[in-house]
Amino acid sequence: MGYAVRIFLIFLLVFCDPFFLFASDHSFIPADGSTLLLIGQDNNTIDKYIEATKVVPAGFMAYTSIRYGEGIISDPIDWGAGINHPDYLLQKYPHTVLQIGLYMVGSLDETLHGDFDDNLKKLSLWFKKIKSPVYLRIGYEFDFPDNQYDPQKYIAAFRYVVDFLRKESVTNVAFVWHSYGVINPDKPISDWYPGDDYVDWVGVSFFEPKIDDLKTIAQYAHEKGKPLMIAEATPFRVGTLQGEKSWESWFPKLFTFIEEEHVRVLCYINCNWEKTLMFQGKGWGDARIEANDDVKEHWLKETGSARYLHASDDLFNKISYNSN
Repeated sequence: MGYAVRIFLIFLLVFCDPFFLFASDHSFIPADGSTLLLIGQDNNTIDKYIEATKVVPAGFMAYTSIRYGEGIISDPIDWGAGINHPDYLLQKYPHTVLQIGLYMVGSLDETLHGDFDDNLKKLSLWFKKIKSPVYLRIGYEFDFPDNQYDPQKYIAAFRYVVDFLRKESVTNVAFVWHSYGVINPDKPISDWYPGDDYVDWVGVSFFEPKIDDLKTIAQYAHEKGKPLMIAEATPFRVGTLQGEKSWESWFPKLFTFIEEEHVRVLCYINCNWEKTLMFQGKGWGDARIEANDDVKEHWLKETGSARYLHASDDLFNKISYNSN
């Protein structure tokens, strides 16, 4: 190593922000015109989807909390919406990615006090162990009124988690800032924005889509130069059981939005909500693609196009991820 190179490296270590050393792009963005298809949100539902469609998606959705690390640093868990255990999915379906919702409701103050540092340390070790790319939704649906996130505390907690993982040299996690997709004119989403240096992706929910609001959020993402993810999607109050009627009343809106707004990740929750203890009787319906042959045929045709990426030996190359 030459003298000049040594001096430059010493300068970086001594005088620069240590996070600079981990500031290379770890966003795992597919090429423009491509969209990763992810399926959620419990192990059994995912297995049944793959069995019915004969297609392994590019990845899967899972959930945990900063308070307990359920399903990741603790045993598999069922909160009333199915078994949650991402290790099982990665072992059964290699060459796939994960999208994980990190639940932080009621936990912002304790996060900032360092009360969950042990859990963050364990999560860091797990991220590095799995060697698969992860899209981490920190305090997902930050603007959902029921979550009651104070914007300034939310921003501080989001940054705290990102700084912690960077300090632990975690390089296979992209950080997702996820709106629930409805604009409050009295509280713009920018109030919760942690900053360009902390946000890798902008995510939105797509349930009962208010397209104008979603387009406003998409425009914000484009202005920030951040890729857009549909972080949770399911045909709320529509389901799939009515076949063509179900398809025409919800799904074209989804795929049109993906095309028009250059969505790079689609996360579809393929769930019979009425069979879950947490959501039954609340109008969510049965959203399983395989529950209706007409819907399944349409779905496979749409997601079988060149745009949609599924599990494959070269998937990681397509999102510029090196697992070594």
